[in-house]
Amino acid sequence: QVQLVESGGGSVQTGGSLRLSCAASGTILMIESIGWHRQAPGKQRELVAQITNGGSTNYADSVKGRFTVSRDNAKNTVYLQMNSLKLEDTAVYYCNLEYRKDLWEVFNAWGQGTLVTVSS
Repeated sequence: QVQLVESGGGSVQTGGSLRLSCAASGTILMIESIGWHRQAPGKQRELVAQITNGGSTNYADSVKGRFTVSRDNAKNTVYLQMNSLKLEDTAVYYCNLEYRKDLWEVFNAWGQGTLVTVSS
């Protein structure tokens, strides 16, 4: 069983910064990708940023230049540094992990979510 433990959410004013962390534990042979999605009230969950096994990063257009995703391989931990936060960044942020327990199948796991609230 894989567990994802998120931390770092909270409330911040526009223009402020927050850093989210997500630590993965359990039976993980290989991480294919790890990153963050978010879901705002009344909206669908969307990809925010992810980092692949090879170190490539993907970002939503809305966060490019403001958010940075990074990873500590030794700790199986992913971080999301969020700067210049905007009101529209308010959402529940979910850690997402694509991983292998063996060589044949890729599994998907989600964290419990952490709330980020940006106010003016």
